[in-house]
Amino acid sequence: MLRFEVGSDDLLRSRFALSPLFELDGLLRRLDGRSDHRLPSSWLARLTSAYCRLRRNAAFRAVLALHAPWQGATFVAPPPRSLAQTVEDDLATVRATAVEQARQQIAGCLRLRPVTDEEVRRVLDGPDVVARLADALAEAWQDLLARDWPQLRAICERDVVHRAGLLGRGGWLAALDGLHARVRWRDHGIEVLRTKAARTVGLGGQGLLLVPSVFVWPGVAVQHEAPWPKALIYPARGVAALWENRPAEPGALGNLLGRSRARLLLAIDTPASTTQLARSLGLAVGAVGDHLTVLRRAGLLDRVRSGRSVLYQRTALGDALAAQH
Repeated sequence: MLRFEVGSDDLLRSRFALSPLFELDGLLRRLDGRSDHRLPSSWLARLTSAYCRLRRNAAFRAVLALHAPWQGATFVAPPPRSLAQTVEDDLATVRATAVEQARQQIAGCLRLRPVTDEEVRRVLDGPDVVARLADALAEAWQDLLARDWPQLRAICERDVVHRAGLLGRGGWLAALDGLHARVRWRDHGIEVLRTKAARTVGLGGQGLLLVPSVFVWPGVAVQHEAPWPKALIYPARGVAALWENRPAEPGALGNLLGRSRARLLLAIDTPASTTQLARSLGLAVGAVGDHLTVLRRAGLLDRVRSGRSVLYQRTALGDALAAQH
């Protein structure tokens, strides 16, 4: 068990963040067989051809070589820092890595898992190793994840809205409730059960980084060593249904409201913006806005403001109708 000791300052400074390249790292581990869990068959069928083509590039194979058993080279998967982090931000961080720092992390990875591929060794030993790895990551992003990222990011963003609301209303106990079966709040600390490392880690007044993730599912992960901030990475709400191909089907509710409006009503189990819903369901933003207006006028939805965003949530009538689908 790993335990994070939480002080009063940590409660104020804990925050949520996302990292596109960290998610790409999780996808590559699954495609490369470095994860205990495989991708759904539909994803494998769609991505295998592009993945095999990428593997012909020695620089891409060098990226895969840095996936050490526990934690690989962190400079190719920069730590999340904010919810606004983009893949362009991450790639800029990778390209800004000092060669000396990169070589230290590469050496650590190779001690854990030596590389016998001579082309990969030439990439890792070359003076332009950072630039070549960054280029390989950019190509992998475009070929493997860029298409799906808007939908996956929307799932993570909706989780943040849900968790932040729980944290504000009920504190840590409420926010961690249901986050993962292995995570619990106990005696002013956050405990993560069945971890490889058994220790107690103080947050030191810097707070905890909470990172909703797509590819960590169905597990949970922690980070407590530099250069990462102390972090808890957990499966975003809705990811299980995505991976298990269990989308909510409107059934008879679709006959009553129309399929698209029924899907929207079922999807709003937690507050969400028009853009998030459009990305999650693969619908046009304008069409989603029109459907939401109709549902709100029918008394099935309310609007609430969260910062600069307008979020939609079901009313009691909407909940009752959704429960009957």
